[in-house]
Amino acid sequence: MRCQVDRGIGLGFVNFAPSLRPPEDHIKCSSKNRDCTITNSYGIFPDRSTCRAAEVAYPSTEEELISIVAKATENKRKMKVATRYSHSIPKLVCPDGEDGLLISTKYLNHVLKIDAEAKTITVESGVTLKQLINEAAKAELVLPYAPYWWGLTIGGLLSTGAHGSTLRDKGSAVHDYLTELRIISPGGAEDGYARVRELKDGDQDFNAAKVSLGVLGVISQVTLKLQPMFKRSITYLTKNDSDLGDMVTSFGNEHEFADITWYPSQRKAVYRIDDRDYTNAHGNGLYDFTPFRATASVELGIIRTTEEVQESLSDAAGKCLGAETVILALETTAYGLTNNGILFTGYPVIGYHNRLQASGACLDSHDNELITACAWDPRVKGEFFHQSTFSVGLSVAKSFIQDVQKLIELEPKAMCGVELYNGILMRYVKASSAYLGKQEDAIDFDITYYRSKDPLTPRLFEDILEEVEQLALFKYGALPHWGKNRNIAFDGVIYKYKNAKKFLKVKKVYDPFGLFSSEWTDQVLGLKNNVTIDKEGCALEGLCICSQDSHCAPKKGYYCSPGKVYKDARVCARGTSKMNICEEEQWGCQDFTFGGIKI
Repeated sequence: MRCQVDRGIGLGFVNFAPSLRPPEDHIKCSSKNRDCTITNSYGIFPDRSTCRAAEVAYPSTEEELISIVAKATENKRKMKVATRYSHSIPKLVCPDGEDGLLISTKYLNHVLKIDAEAKTITVESGVTLKQLINEAAKAELVLPYAPYWWGLTIGGLLSTGAHGSTLRDKGSAVHDYLTELRIISPGGAEDGYARVRELKDGDQDFNAAKVSLGVLGVISQVTLKLQPMFKRSITYLTKNDSDLGDMVTSFGNEHEFADITWYPSQRKAVYRIDDRDYTNAHGNGLYDFTPFRATASVELGIIRTTEEVQESLSDAAGKCLGAETVILALETTAYGLTNNGILFTGYPVIGYHNRLQASGACLDSHDNELITACAWDPRVKGEFFHQSTFSVGLSVAKSFIQDVQKLIELEPKAMCGVELYNGILMRYVKASSAYLGKQEDAIDFDITYYRSKDPLTPRLFEDILEEVEQLALFKYGALPHWGKNRNIAFDGVIYKYKNAKKFLKVKKVYDPFGLFSSEWTDQVLGLKNNVTIDKEGCALEGLCICSQDSHCAPKKGYYCSPGKVYKDARVCARGTSKMNICEEEQWGCQDFTFGGIKI
């Protein structure tokens, strides 16, 4: 998310608003818990569709959950699991049609057991990452690696493969620290129409259940392996990005919690030098990431209006100037780090792991009538963005980075819009035993960027952003993050997983009638057609592949002729292009397939 800065001052003043109104429930029903709609925390899904359900259930115990699943199964009713804050961008939570049932884990939010001797914690699936971190810390234990946003629920982050950043131990994905889980799936009459399975690490189906996309049933509780409390030492170092490709692998191996924030248009890379320290090391540092704090709604509106004007005027210079201000503000405030919980006095920042591993202050709030809000809260005029997040194998990460740098050389201002949202976050991930987990050691590129309220309006430099996404997915075989991305990233994705057939076999056993599946998840898993959508302007929202679609752009003259394959797919996405990079031999276009077609 982007850092909110008061542009009127010009000195990069960061807003430190103390509180806000809590996020509203993303499930809304017209009559008690019936006739409902559901969305994500950003207020809209990538294809802008409205997801409906006939009813929502809020179990508070496993017994209630079993009863709900059993009743729905007996009636052959479609079900989907909804989390407290719904931070997944794709339509994982949408049931088919309007007769489906939503099962919210909002009240399945209890920490059940902490075993200090075994170093494990057992929680219900609706427990948030923040809850888990805080409760473990009371027993002087920590979850070693985790996502940076603490508003995720444990069930949600496991189902989508959410992760932090490391190449150590089992890697940065939380699901690889699972030791046990309980999952409620449809059953036969002999089971009372609900089947409770308790799986342990080493069991035959464990690797399918670790990352399930919610299609195997409802996770009721999980047990995670923890570690003794330790401290970390963090220093941010800004360098020119000229050697980023050479540095990317070695840096990840040198520092346990390393990550990199890349600002391609400014030719900068910020390296987080982040390692374990002794528990008696001096320091009580705190990480309160600035873009995750509450921001004045008036300020959010001004920032959004400014960007809309810049987009309408193709004001790249204005975006670049704004990006410089944002990055200066982040650097000056150490990205939200403080040495003692109050002030930043210099690097390194040393503190206990639980105080440094995640943040999300804008969720900790009082009701102030939306005077302040999370920057992406759809109730105010604020951020409205897309995210493209994918993992490129470490073996080819250097080549991918160099390809992106070549694009920037051709159009130096192209990534200023991305830099307004704090650039490209690069996190390290390891190969996982989960069937739908990472297939190799990789680096995850997280790109957040402006999205128009009008789906038929191209973004400034959309051609470059589309090219970056296409290079990653089609040339370098990148894997998308299951909880982020637009539809195009999931087209044919199941064929990139070597154990996909094993996962689908488990799915067939656990849910033979597909009651926890939807048309969208079936498309993603390769069981129905594909996930792309053929409609006017579809490429602008990442819903279709230009070279195979005749409705790629919205205006007359801005389209792909049916059956025609363009060497530069950006021509389809925007209608114009200053360059045709695939005519240049150094791009290896003879090896570059786009949408299954070699170009």
